[in-house]
Order: sequence, then structure tokens, then C-alpha cells
Amino acid sequence: MDRRPLDSNSQIQFHIACYSGTYWIGMKTLKLNESLPEKLYRSEQVRELDRTAIEDFSIPSLTLMESAGTASYKLLREKWPEAQDITIVCGTGNNGGDGFVVARLALQDGIAVRVLQLGSPEKLSGDARHNSDAFLSLGGEVIPFQLVPEQTEVIVDGVFGTGLEREVTGTWAEAIDAINEHWAPVLALDIPSGLHSDSGKILGTAVKADASISFIGLKQGMFTGDGPEQCGELHFDDLGVPSGVYSSESASATRISWSAMSGHLTPRRRTAHKGDFGHLLVIGGAPGFSGAVRMAAEAAARSGTGLVSVATSQEHAAQLNMARPELMCHGVAAPEDIMPLLRKVDVVAIGPGLGTSDWALGLLGRVLDTDLPLVLDADALNLLAFDPLQRDNWVLTPHPGEASRLLGCTTADIQADRFQSVRKLQMKFGGVAVLKGAGTLIQSGQDRATSICTDGNPGMATGGMGDVLTGVIGSLLAQGHSLELAANMGVCIHASAADMAAKSGECGLLAADLMPLIRELINPEMEQC
Repeated sequence: MDRRPLDSNSQIQFHIACYSGTYWIGMKTLKLNESLPEKLYRSEQVRELDRTAIEDFSIPSLTLMESAGTASYKLLREKWPEAQDITIVCGTGNNGGDGFVVARLALQDGIAVRVLQLGSPEKLSGDARHNSDAFLSLGGEVIPFQLVPEQTEVIVDGVFGTGLEREVTGTWAEAIDAINEHWAPVLALDIPSGLHSDSGKILGTAVKADASISFIGLKQGMFTGDGPEQCGELHFDDLGVPSGVYSSESASATRISWSAMSGHLTPRRRTAHKGDFGHLLVIGGAPGFSGAVRMAAEAAARSGTGLVSVATSQEHAAQLNMARPELMCHGVAAPEDIMPLLRKVDVVAIGPGLGTSDWALGLLGRVLDTDLPLVLDADALNLLAFDPLQRDNWVLTPHPGEASRLLGCTTADIQADRFQSVRKLQMKFGGVAVLKGAGTLIQSGQDRATSICTDGNPGMATGGMGDVLTGVIGSLLAQGHSLELAANMGVCIHASAADMAAKSGECGLLAADLMPLIRELINPEMEQC
């Protein structure tokens, strides 16, 4: 039960401050129950789902609270079956009411249980008051919040729930800190208290749960930003509401994973040839930065592109070709030298190792003069931030530092609300925006729900991972997939390959480790052979 051990035109001088953070694509520590729904909602939408269930489907609110508490208690007993001492920290709202149901059920099972009350008990009303009284009538103990007793084996967080907008301060912050400092595992009801349910931002402080159980509708903030770190193992219960309840609200976001996206792949025809699978040009690799363009190009080839060409610095073009002879590597001395290549290819991916020199700026300018579908990453994004434009046929793949330059704000602003940030990126630049990080977000239009990848792991926080993603997305575009599908599939293939690689450990995982695994993932039919 102890968590401690377990746990870059010529006259322009263009300077960009280096961004030191490395962002990985995918989830952080969040573990997902396989039965979780794909649709995600904002807190106001979940409140509307609640209202619909109660008013339009005549389900008493007390029944919903009882169902929430019962589901929570069942999960608690499944995860910690030996626990005989439980502390439940309750606020004065409905989240606290859920906690009182858990307390009553535990008491009836003969488990030592205490409720630590935050806020005046007089503020309890409605269903929460009803369940508090029911617990007390059985001899239950409710005391003002104090330090959680050392012997407690499980702590239940029933403090705030969804809809919290203000910073957590005072006694409430002290209580959350005390919960986090205790050795016992924590079960959060609906959402860890202090976590913003829409953005996934910690509001001053937040409970770090070992497990969370969400009700009625999954909250989008649980899957990105600080959400994955705070939620622990995530479970869901719809409380038995009819499917018709959900017809009143369109999901604000959709969970995607490779297990769900892989169905878009089809086996190759026996008569297939390389011309059937597109020609991708990868541009990058300023002097001294050959590795990034190499990884992007190889990832594209491993993702099934028929032909991959590379335009890079003359000083290392030959070396790249020797290291990976399947790549058609071209040394480009001046931007105009790239024009013959642009006339031969279907898609261009530009940015890895490109730099921000006149050479780089000239290459990007030639590419932007074409109508080819594009993938922009790394320094191509930094150059775009200097001279923004909008285009409908490209995919932009910034990490939060690059996104902050594109939007003219700070990295902290980006991370404070990643959903809003990715929508702003797409609105400003068009096409498809991919905001990398824990819970990578993909936005393909303002009328489209945001996609969020639930594959990936912290081992991806290493150099070169973004270059690999650029190659994968470029490859899928070259093979004929739409911008949106190529972005969604690419993010998921990339993250899932990293999950496979992380089976040998997250620390020390290299971007190059993904190459054979990407190949394996895009050949699902081989699994049956």
C-alpha cells in the first residue's frame, strides 16, 4: 500500500531564442481503462448531460449520486482489496456527496472509515446533505479537516470535482497538499481536485491521484497538460444513463490511439509498385545538423512511402546516402537548386535541422511558392513565426516553445490551455495543427472536434522524436491520405511505436529505436501470419 517506493531574404538578421524544453508526444503516466469512451467533454457540457439525464430522462439526482458513489466504492475495493482503514476528504458540493456515499458503503462493510470535512457542514445541501445524514445515522464519523491519520490505507478525494475555475488557496490548498504528502494511495472522484477539467492545468495545487473515476462524460483536461500526471489510472462510469442523454451534446474532443486508427490501413495489392505510394521530399540538415533530416527521411521510408528524396547541405549529402542508400540525397548549394526536385515530388516535409540562415529561408520560400502539400516542423516553424501566412494544405507540428513563437506568447501561455492554443494555431495558419506534448492535440478545422492522442510515454522526451514524427506524417500524406487522417495516424503510429520501444525502459529510449517498430505497426496483417 506504500506509494513511496512504488512509486532562420538575405539582409534579414533573424535570431530565435533557443527553447530548451523537449516535449514528447503522447500521454505521461496516465493509464487507461480499455473500456473508456472516445468522446470527451468540457465541464459545462457534462453539467448539461447531468441536467438532461435528470430533467429529460427523469433520473433523480440522488440516484445519480448513489450510482457514482457505488461505482467509486467498487473500484476502491477492486484496487485495494486488503484496505481496512479509509479516509475520505469531502467538500461541501456534490463531489463531497459522492464521497459520503463511499463512506457509508465502507462503513456498512465493516471498514474503519472517517470523513474529513472541508468547509462548513452547514453548507451541505440537497443530495450531499442527504448522504451526509445517512452516513451519520449509521454512526459514521465526520470531523473538520485535519492531517490524514498515518494508518489510513486509502484516501478518497471528494473535495471539488469538475467546474473549478479559481486558484486553490488557504485551507483547501493545505488539505490537498496533505493528501499528496501522505503515503497512502489516492482515489479521485470524477477528477482530481484542483485540476482544471477543460484545460488540464493545475489551479495552484491539485491532488495527484493513483486512480481517478470519471462520471457521465470524460473531461478533456484529464488527457493533456497536467492531467495525465494527476489522474493516475483512469476509469469511467456512465452511471447507467440512457444513450439518448448524449445526443444533446457534441464532443469537444475525441481520444485517438493506434488501436483505433490502424483500421485505415489496407494491405498492398500484389501488383503494387513504388509509384503507387508517393514521393516525399524531406528538406533540412544545415551544416552540422544532418541527423534530424536523416531521421525524418528514414521514418518516412519506414512508414511506407514509395520514394523518399532528401535536399540537404552539400557537405553531408553523400554521407547520408551512404548511411541509408535507399534515400535519394541531394546536396543543395542555393535555394534555386531545389526547383527540379520540387517538380518531381508529391509532398514536402521541411524543417528538421534546417536552421534559420539565408539558405534555409530561401529554401522555405521556394517551397511555399508551390501548391504541394507540406509538413512544417522545427526551424521551418520558427521562420514561419517571423513571417506568418495561412495555407490550407499543410500540417504544422510545433512543440509548445515553437507554438509560443507562432502565436506571439509564452510557452506557459500555451501550456495553460493547450486546447485553446491548438485551435488558435489552426485558425491563424490554416491546414492542420499538431501541438505536441503530453497528450498531443490535432486540430483540423474550427468546426472539428480536437483529437487527442492517448498513446505515448515520457521516454519520448529525447532529441529527434519530432523529426521522426515529421517523416511519418509526410509519408502518409505522400501515400494519399488526407491532411487530417495523416496527422492523426502519424501521431498515433509514432506514439505507439514509442510505447513498444519503452517496454525495455523509458530512460535511454532513442528516436532511432522507433524505426523497426513503425514498420511493424504499419503491417498489421503480418501479425496473423
